[in-house]
Amino acid sequence: MKKISFKIALIFLVSSLWSCEKYLDQQPIGEQSLEQLKTKDGVESLLTGAYHILNGQFDSGEAYNSAGSNWSFGDVRSGDAYKGSSGTTDQVNIHDMEVFSSLNSTNLDAQRKWACLYEGIRRCNNILQIINDATGFTESLRQQRIAETRFLRGHYYFELKKIFNKPAYIDETAKEKDDFYVANDLLSDEQFWKKIEDDFKAAVDGLPTVKSSVGRPSRYAAWAYLCKAYMFQKKWNLASTAADSVIQKGGYSLLPNYSDVFTPEFENGAEMVFAIQHSINDGASSNKNGSVGDRLNRIATPAGSGYPVAAQGFHRPSQNLVNFFKTTAAGLPAYSDVNVTTTDNLDPRLDFSVARVGIPFLDYTKETYKANWTRGNAVYGDFSPKKKMVSPISTHYDRNNQGITDLNYYLIRYADVLLWKAEALIELKDIDTGIGFINQIRNRAKNSRKVQKLAPATGDAATYKIEPYPVPFVGGYTEAIKALKAERRLELNNEGHRFFDLVRWGDAATVINAYFATEKAKRSYLNTAAFTPNKHEYLPIPQVEIDLSKGNLKQNQGY
Repeated sequence: MKKISFKIALIFLVSSLWSCEKYLDQQPIGEQSLEQLKTKDGVESLLTGAYHILNGQFDSGEAYNSAGSNWSFGDVRSGDAYKGSSGTTDQVNIHDMEVFSSLNSTNLDAQRKWACLYEGIRRCNNILQIINDATGFTESLRQQRIAETRFLRGHYYFELKKIFNKPAYIDETAKEKDDFYVANDLLSDEQFWKKIEDDFKAAVDGLPTVKSSVGRPSRYAAWAYLCKAYMFQKKWNLASTAADSVIQKGGYSLLPNYSDVFTPEFENGAEMVFAIQHSINDGASSNKNGSVGDRLNRIATPAGSGYPVAAQGFHRPSQNLVNFFKTTAAGLPAYSDVNVTTTDNLDPRLDFSVARVGIPFLDYTKETYKANWTRGNAVYGDFSPKKKMVSPISTHYDRNNQGITDLNYYLIRYADVLLWKAEALIELKDIDTGIGFINQIRNRAKNSRKVQKLAPATGDAATYKIEPYPVPFVGGYTEAIKALKAERRLELNNEGHRFFDLVRWGDAATVINAYFATEKAKRSYLNTAAFTPNKHEYLPIPQVEIDLSKGNLKQNQGY
């Protein structure tokens, strides 16, 4: 089956990460200068290194503090998931992000995410500095590699923008030491977004319509990212047009079964627009090309099952999320926060997303999921992640580095594009057409296979009921946008997007504080949790970076 592996680059560079002054004065022994890399092979090695940063592994530290999947940054902060593990002090930096009230500018995960993304940008800028002078390229391949590099740089800056709001912008023209001391208030919000748009537009112009190998972006992946940039700016007409380029010309489609989206066998199939390519057993130390950012999220099953028995138990789905999967007698979202019972109608996507007591877990057939398969239940409840889990008895699981798999992570999948199109149309008041795109997602869930009871019992494991919305849609704009927001949560739950959706909608403070108000009765550690509007929408600029910036970096509001 597998895919191109963008392995850890063995060639290091003299131009180092500008966000840490201590690196600027040093050239470690044995490194090659950019001048020495002005060949096709040299540039290809640099580009491999730029791709590698996608999974969050950028140094000898642990990628779970900078995971490319954004599980801690986008899920734990949103109400879709609890931090998990044995208690609040294990990875307290993630706990601080979850409860907000104790979040400050020394947070380790904020530091590592910032450094990781700038390392990706540094690698891209190094390529752009030398590629036009590099020997051995055909001109068409040179232009394609420039387009790939700008696509990656656009991604890294997009991540910085949505997480930190006010990063500093540095491009390939920065070469001297003083060029890297850049203020983070030089560009307006609009100007910063335009820089990101320009990278994706360049990628649209330079990338092939059919990706040259499975791990590289195509022109339509760049269109999808451009659509996403427009969505974050509420440029609805431009977003709708960009989405059309993907939907009408990209050749993508929804897989017939929702569960297939999250299996290795289908991960580079018709629904994948662009993904982080993970691999194991490829020679990398400790399988650092695998899903290292998600390694804390593993669970355990009974001894003798063939599964590992040491659970870490992070990224635990919340009770609030589970309750949101309840449906009405008509098969539509019930918008309930009353705890699910065995008689409730449920959206079938729930049991492909969340491990629940009494429901079969992946391919384990000896017994259903049990609460004691994980840890910290007294603090975080009995639910465990399931959607992005790989059966540890398969060849896709690394037994020597427990928790690491070769399952790819979708940065953008086709369902996401359909929902952007739906949202743009609803905002443009073309409600019935927008609902039609939502219904493509709901019909896939309706017609997908369902989780089944373990033999000798037969039938669905729960009462699954889901239906599309009636069209013409009678609820008007308010109900239509409510349906869109619900569908994004149901379809994309715990894929790293929820918090950033809440922020771009302007809903973060209202939704998250309402979540705390009810959820703290179930999870007492949330008693002190509070989201402060006009502050907690973004992480603080790491204090260490401010201290090293010679006064150029200004802290985000409220910190």
